[in-house]
Amino acid sequence: MAVKIESEDEYKKMLNAQELSVVHFWADFAEECKNITTVLNELVKETKNMKIYEIEAEKMAEISMKHEIVAVPTVILFRGGKAVDRIDGMNAAELTKKVQSHAAKEISIAMNGQPPKKEDLNTRLKRIINAHKCMLFMKGKPEEPKCGFSKVTIGILEDLKAVYGTFDILTDDEVRQGLKAYSNWPTYPQLYIDGEFVGGLDIIKEMVESGDLQTMIPKKVDLDARLKELINAAPIMIFMKGEPKGPKCGFSRQLMEIMEETKLDFKHFDIFSDEDVRQGLKKMSNWPTYPQVYVKGELIGGLDIIKELKEGGELISTLKGEA
Repeated sequence: MAVKIESEDEYKKMLNAQELSVVHFWADFAEECKNITTVLNELVKETKNMKIYEIEAEKMAEISMKHEIVAVPTVILFRGGKAVDRIDGMNAAELTKKVQSHAAKEISIAMNGQPPKKEDLNTRLKRIINAHKCMLFMKGKPEEPKCGFSKVTIGILEDLKAVYGTFDILTDDEVRQGLKAYSNWPTYPQLYIDGEFVGGLDIIKEMVESGDLQTMIPKKVDLDARLKELINAAPIMIFMKGEPKGPKCGFSRQLMEIMEETKLDFKHFDIFSDEDVRQGLKKMSNWPTYPQVYVKGELIGGLDIIKELKEGGELISTLKGEA
């Protein structure tokens, strides 16, 4: 049976474990998670030198964010305090193959005294680099830069009305050191566009002066136009986590149950499919969470508002734009 991790201390204890630790990030609304649990329970019976754990992704949000959990089920394999592999989604064959492979390595290490292979850092770096079309690796956060170069770079991107993501390299020394080798660039900040390294602050300044950066960088005005187009794509437009038949958070699942009762047609957008839309819409609507419901291009609200309208008998008329 899996050990449930329900606190930061329990998480740290898992990281310090000597055996292979297989951690299942789950949620009760996702049926696929039950299948993963069944697979893992069978694997642990026949596989030595491993232990399985469960983390409820939404309840342990900080840990989920740290490991870039955007959907469940996700299984991450840990050894010696480091993530050595992961399986995103319901893929029993891949899960079985990877768990057995790493468990076999565990036996080899025990017999031969060989250290575990280093985690594939490049794969992780590529995933972070491609999290946004425009990605800045900096010291600190946009609202609180921790060095002058990062502060100036953020100022330039804001002046250009750029749409960009950031990663604080002070929070992860492995990324900080690994990216220097990956990009062959020794300092920070570092800017990437479409997964390709652009340069540091000096290069950015030169490209702004020549006008080259302006043609490469995604602009907020472009994102705003896209958001408005999406918002008006249907009389009732819902931005949610997952699909109507496969919601990926409890709030989205509850909303879909309510919408099914109304019998009204609507279109949806899975915010997990586009990080720029996910972050941009929160700013445009000044509404920090999902799902979000729009009627004729106007924000109605999230799940709580929909529940209030339902209880007040005003939901149908509101969704039809008659209220």
